[in-house]
Amino acid sequence: MGGGATIVHGARSLALLAFCLMAAGPALAAGDGPPSPTCPRGEVYDSVTQKCIKQGSGVLPDGALTDYAYALAKAERYDEAIEVLNLLKNPNTAKALNYRGYATRKLGRIDEGIAYYRKSVKLDPRYAQVREYLGEAYAMKGDLRRAKAQLRAIKGICGTGCEEYEDLAKAIAEHGRG
Repeated sequence: MGGGATIVHGARSLALLAFCLMAAGPALAAGDGPPSPTCPRGEVYDSVTQKCIKQGSGVLPDGALTDYAYALAKAERYDEAIEVLNLLKNPNTAKALNYRGYATRKLGRIDEGIAYYRKSVKLDPRYAQVREYLGEAYAMKGDLRRAKAQLRAIKGICGTGCEEYEDLAKAIAEHGRG
């Protein structure tokens, strides 16, 4: 290859890289969390094919279904999140139980959510996010003693500068005023 061909090939590679980065921009901007829930009800997002596929047991690995359920819950599609969690082959993981607790709590079933959170904590006592959500549930119920116990546990896991600590401290302060 001559020098001109190398420049053209290099420019094509650079253009392809730029296109890939632009296409991935929204996903990268969202952080390393789950995909944005853009699928209609009854479908789940396949991050490998980047397409919505018909919802069903075994259509995606449990980890992908769990992450998508959380994305639905964060989009306030709580009942759909629970439907997706019901597809899991192993629903008894710390992450799946945490997300089930989150969706359940957000549907107003706080005690049921707390039960799921507590199961999650038993499986992984160092899972800061479940401790945050459990503490928030306790704060919602006015049980600030238990909420503060979760805050202390989070401090032991990731310190006072992590998002989980900051969010729970804020929730405790808000519920302590009311």
